[in-house]
Amino acid sequence: MDAALIAVVGTLLGVVATHWFQGRAAERTASLARTEQLRQERIATYSAFAGAVVDYRQSQNDRWFKAHLEPGSEEAERSRHASYQQRTAARQALFRVQLMCDDPRTRRLAEAAFETTHCMHEATDDAERTLRSDEAKEALARFIEAAAPGVR
Repeated sequence: MDAALIAVVGTLLGVVATHWFQGRAAERTASLARTEQLRQERIATYSAFAGAVVDYRQSQNDRWFKAHLEPGSEEAERSRHASYQQRTAARQALFRVQLMCDDPRTRRLAEAAFETTHCMHEATDDAERTLRSDEAKEALARFIEAAAPGVR
């Protein structure tokens, strides 16, 4: 009788211990899956933002050239409207970064990359436009450098 009681108690202890360890392993697996999904979403979001800012910078350069080479022309107007569309796309990508990013510094750098690109069309001459374009590239590079550790 004592042996049967010991066997039943041992079996029950084994079941409880197995349940506890399996529960912890399941929680750990779920946590790793959530972390990986968030990492993948951040990679996609940050990449989309960088691409949108590059396209926006290119459209701002095009807008500036068209406005200075052919002021008031249809081509200059089309370029201006195209830059508005790119600005909208870049702003939407910025909103996604702001929603996904939990680091205030990285969010500020994303906002700076957008704002630096936004001001490019206000340049008064080609040297200033080149300077603003370079500043926009550098601002985006700073964002990417800050965002990279969060997606590794």
